[in-house]
Amino acid sequence: MFNMQKMLKQVQKMQEEMARVQEELARERVEATAGGGVVKAVASGQGDLVSITIDPSVVDPTDVSMLEDLVVAAAGEAVRKARDLAAERMKAVTGGLQIPGLPGLGA
Repeated sequence: MFNMQKMLKQVQKMQEEMARVQEELARERVEATAGGGVVKAVASGQGDLVSITIDPSVVDPTDVSMLEDLVVAAAGEAVRKARDLAAERMKAVTGGLQIPGLPGLGA
């Protein structure tokens, strides 16, 4: 027979594990570069952009659009890496179960 109490304990344990993973992700950092490393973006494991570093050699007042493109590329890649990291960590907790609203898991 179906054991509701056992299932509820499993769900509670999974929720606790997911909260622990979220806390770890907040401390994790992922890095991405663009333009051969002249622009570096760092994001938390939760996908929050933490920093942008720009090599002064790439700053050209006559070509601001190139610098803007490099910043967008580096930031976008850092956020993608953070999403992938979060999805990987959460998949380990949920066993691949698609849960809407979790980073990288479901809608």
